[in-house]
Parts: sequence; C-alpha cells; structure tokens
Amino acid sequence: MNTVAAQNLDESIAKQLFFGHIAEEVLFPYPQIRERDREMLGAMTDAIDQFLADKTADLRQYDRDAEQPPEFIQALRDMGLFGLIIPEEFGGLELSNGAYARVLGQTSSHDSSVSLTIGAHSSIGMKGLLLFGNDEQKQRYLPRLASGEMIAAFCLTEAGAGSDAAAIRTTAHRNDDGSWTLSGEKIWITNGGIADFYTVFARTDTAEGKVTAFIVEAGWDGVSHGPHEDKMGIRASSTTTVAFNEVRVPAANVLGPVGKGFKVAMNILNSGRTGLGGGAVGGMRALIRMACAQASERKQFGQPIAEFGLVREKIAQMTADCFAAESTVWMVAHLIDSGRTDYSVEAAMSKVFASEAVQRSCYEALQIAAGNGFMRELPYEQMTRDTRILSIFEGTNEILRLYVALNGLKGVGATLSELQSAVGGIFNDPIKGFGVLSDYAGRRMREATGYGTGRIRAPLDDALRPLARLCEKYTVELSKASDRLLRKHGKKIADQQHAQKRVADIAIDLFVGLCVLSRVESLLQAKHPAADDAVKIARLFARQARRRMARNVRGLERNEDEIVESLAASVLERGGYAWDVM
Repeated sequence: MNTVAAQNLDESIAKQLFFGHIAEEVLFPYPQIRERDREMLGAMTDAIDQFLADKTADLRQYDRDAEQPPEFIQALRDMGLFGLIIPEEFGGLELSNGAYARVLGQTSSHDSSVSLTIGAHSSIGMKGLLLFGNDEQKQRYLPRLASGEMIAAFCLTEAGAGSDAAAIRTTAHRNDDGSWTLSGEKIWITNGGIADFYTVFARTDTAEGKVTAFIVEAGWDGVSHGPHEDKMGIRASSTTTVAFNEVRVPAANVLGPVGKGFKVAMNILNSGRTGLGGGAVGGMRALIRMACAQASERKQFGQPIAEFGLVREKIAQMTADCFAAESTVWMVAHLIDSGRTDYSVEAAMSKVFASEAVQRSCYEALQIAAGNGFMRELPYEQMTRDTRILSIFEGTNEILRLYVALNGLKGVGATLSELQSAVGGIFNDPIKGFGVLSDYAGRRMREATGYGTGRIRAPLDDALRPLARLCEKYTVELSKASDRLLRKHGKKIADQQHAQKRVADIAIDLFVGLCVLSRVESLLQAKHPAADDAVKIARLFARQARRRMARNVRGLERNEDEIVESLAASVLERGGYAWDVM
C-alpha cells in the first residue's frame, strides 16, 4: 500500500476534485491487500461458500418465512462472523475495512439477509463502540460482541426522522446521580428483534449539545421491540421497532461526549458504507456468473443466446459496473485503513455508485433469464427485491448526492472572499439533521482559481491515456462549474438541488474513473492474466462517463429544470394524473 504523508491525512481527495486537483499521490499506485488479510480471507471465503452453498433451499425458505431460525444465527456465531472487525485482544478477527468488505461480498453472493445480519452488527450496530468507546466500555462489551453472545443494532431512525435526524423525539434526561432516563421509539431497526446491544441516539438538549449517543442493553427494564416487519426484500433479516419506556441508562453508558451524538452517528454511517458497497459487489459477482451460465445454456433460433449482441452488451455492462464498483469500494476501504480522517464524501460516492450498479445488474440478469427469471424458484426475483433497499438505507442516494455536492462546494466557497460571509452559514447544516457534513476547513486553491492543477503525472500505459485525459479535463470542468455556481447563486446554492445533483454526478464519475484507472494500471504492471480485459473496461467506462459528464456540464447552463418544477407543482396540486383517454 502507498504511504500517506501525515500532513495530508485531513485532505479529502474527492473534495480536492472540486478545486481542479487530482491527488495522484494517494490514488496511485492502487492499494494492495495486506498479506495477513489475504491469508485469512482465503480460508474465510472458502468456509462461507461451504456453509452457505449447502443451504440454498434453506435460505430461500428463510426469505419466505421472513426469519432466520436461532440455530442458523448460532452457526454464524460459531463461524466468527460477528467478530470480523473487532480487535484480536477482545476475541475478534481484526480484519481491515477492505477485508471486511470482501467478506460481506462473499456472504452477499449467497444471501443478502445473511450479510445484513452480520453487517448491521459490525458496520453500524457496535461500530460506535469501536470508534468512540472508552477502555472500560470496550472491555465490558467487545468480547461478548465478538463471540456473538451479544448482537448489536443501530437505533437512529424514527417516524418523521429519517434523513432529517435532527427531528428525533426520543429524549434522555440527566438525573441527579448522573444517570439518564431514556424514552422514545425507533423504527426500522435492523437486528432489532435479535439484538442485545443497542447504540441509541436521543435528544438531550444539554449545554454540550442537542443529541447524545448511548449504549443500551435489550434486557434492561423498559426496553422492548415490536414484531418482525413484513418487508419487500431482505425479509429474513430482523427488522423491528425498538421502544424505550423510561429506561435508566447509567452514566457509564454514554457513548462519546455528551451532546456530540450527531458526530458519533455520522462517523458510524460514513465508516460503515464500505460494508454495504462490498455486499453490492458480491451480489454483482453472483449475478454475472448466473447470467453467463444462462446465456451459454439457453438456446434460441438454434444458437445460445450468448451469441446475440444485445445479450453480450448486458454481460459486458454488468462486468464493467462490477469492476468499477469494486475498485471504488476497495479504494475507500484503503483510505480508512491508512488513517485518513476525511473520507466521508468518498464513502458516499462509493455507496451511491455500487448500490445503483447492483440494481442495474439485477435488472439485466433477470432480463437475460427472461420468463425463468420472473419465477420464484430461481434467485433473480429475490435478489432484485433484496438489492432495492441499498439506495435507501444508510442515507438515501438523493441525500448523499446533495452531501457530495455541498461538501465540495463548501470548500470552493471558502476561497471566494466576496462570498465567504454569504455562503459560509448555509454549509454548516445543509441537510438538516442527517449530519452529513463533517468539519472541513476550507483549503486554499493551489492557484488563484484552482484551474490547471488536475494533471496525472504517474506513469501510465498508453492504453489508459484516454481515461487519464478524460479525468484531467473534467476535473477542471468541475472546478469551473463549482466556481460559476457559487458566484451565480451565492447562499441560494443550497436550494438548487437539480444543479447539486449534476455536480455530484460529475464528481462521482471522476472519482470512480480515477479508481478504475489506478487499478487497471496496477493490473498491467503486475501482468495479471485478465489485464487486457481490464483495459477494455477502462475504455468502456471512459466513453460512457464522457457522455454523462458532458451532459451534466451542459445541463448546468441549459436544462429543463423550470419545466420539471412547474409540472411537478401542478401534479402535486391536483394530487395525481390529470388525463384519461375516455
């Protein structure tokens, strides 16, 4: 893995794109897996395959029954799947973020509900304890969490407080003895019905801040959960409401500083998105295998449908999407593992791209399977249902696109002296309550405007130069567009969601493209047997991304936004569709 200078650890490489700068010293060469992780992953993925491959029929039945039976949960415990990221000193496996994402990819290739049960435990349920817990809290809980004796859940969402987490109504009042009295209800809590350990967020309205995080045990008086939710997908995973009725929480169970619950919650969500992305990649890998088998075996008009151009187009696109998503997820995991402190924008980008890519792959794989894919005895329809949640939870993709755009524009706005006073305030809380903005000190542009700094000087194979030039060109275009938007809209930029989406999509294409570029170059250097096909992926991504980015740049100036807004307003006022052929 490349070494990152300590003084650069606070600089987000995605945010630098908005300044026209490509942080090639971080992106190149592409990071490699640690030898320790490689050895452990080989054994773990084999064990997962051996265990879950024999349970295909059972997993399908768990989906029908909407429940994982206790003996199955116990088997997950016995395999050590609840201790993946917990340090060895507490009985865990201490996998890196990259290795953890790879494990979730393996489980997701068999069943998404399995990934969600272990992922919600590790990625968000007890992640706050790892990030913010004190020594006493870690000693008390981590060994039991590592063994699966305690399963963890993350309790943030409430009715009326989804993306707007500032609207939470669960309250915690400090008592004279230092303890807290917690009351309220959380909804849609993954692992809610099987968890023993809840990370709970409540309004405290103290001098220190408005929201505080708490560790709450399921067995305490006043803690209860509702029935299993009847979901569209990931049906076998436990999702319930969790209620707190005047629960006494000891002072020792405050997680992180009092009043700093938003920081705790958002750090958990930001660091947890590599698991979600890894799961999406695992799903795509499985879908590509299924699509290849179906296309090769099914014959129409006297030949395998794999010979038809439109089927081959689908398989090529699924493969390119999977490679790009995997390259991005692994890069983000490396940023976290290497000690970088500002990676939230990159994590959001990887989540948006991977979650949408796997849904496209589900659509195409089912289409290749045709009528068979629509039948419940084959896995396509369940995978389609299961993956639909990925663009919703851990931050909807709409919210995350705004997050990407506003984070990038915030830094640029700080460099425009005539806009500092007008723009500064709106970026403090651009998406109220979701906490999606982390602290970011505005970085001075390398030049007066920041243009011209987006150069890639790392040695690259000639075949990759088109993608490199594309990234260079549109990094500058992103910088120019950011500058124009801020000068045009000033503090009203926070209301320009159509423009924010276009800016975010340009930035996402750039970051994903750079990850692809770096990875393919490393594969060429290593003389990987499939390196030539990886070059084809880079060329395909470059051409498709060029069209998307060009369209988004043009759309910032010439668009149909006013028509869209006017039409939507009319439909909303009527409450529905106004026309009928009768």
